Amino acid sequence: MKPSMLAGKMTSTNEYKTYLPKSVNVYRVRFATVALAISGILFVLYPAIRPFSDEVSLLGAAAFASTEWIIAHVMAMLGFILLTFGILGLHLFLQEATLDRLAFRGFVLSWLGTGLTLPFYGAEVFGLHAIGQVAIKQQNSDLVSLANVVRFGPGFIMILVGLLLLAIGCIMAAVAIWKSRTLPKWSGIPLALGFLLYIPQFMGTQPIRVAHGLIVAIGCLWIAVSLWRKSRVL
Repeated sequence: MKPSMLAGKMTSTNEYKTYLPKSVNVYRVRFATVALAISGILFVLYPAIRPFSDEVSLLGAAAFASTEWIIAHVMAMLGFILLTFGILGLHLFLQEATLDRLAFRGFVLSWLGTGLTLPFYGAEVFGLHAIGQVAIKQQNSDLVSLANVVRFGPGFIMILVGLLLLAIGCIMAAVAIWKSRTLPKWSGIPLALGFLLYIPQFMGTQPIRVAHGLIVAIGCLWIAVSLWRKSRVL
């Protein structure tokens, strides 16, 4: 073999090895990538399965009381939790890079944002489910209006702050990806865009919310696939 070819192979191997710092456990990164991929899928299934109705009549009560209501919202909650694992994996991947601090801050803000968001989802899924069951049992559509009492109480401020922090965290993660030399620059943009639009999408119809879920899913899957490829076991 010619020396030039051997040097080229050695350079290529060295560049490949810099993808993942030696101090990082490859299996932890891979766990994070799987979590991120599942998270993206759940963010699509959530609005696709969630029942939508007028939420003022017994039709709204039936939606609240349905099994699909619980399944969809639990999927959303799991999606948020798994998302934080994915951003943690990005931080681990960039652990020895100059972008480590930015990725870590993105993880911390995402973690805090998720913590502030989940209580609202808990009230939404179980509180409104109980309201729907009682309204149907009593055949009283007036009880459906209690949903707004649950939604727009103190928990409403918490989810606004939580989703804002989560959006900032995802933007930081996207910037870290953009500045890195190992991951596709554009791979973090859909995720950042998806969570930047998370609050406005609440006012949309089901097709709009499913489309929004697809944006988040594209971001999650793109990052997950990129991390998986760069963290192959040598």
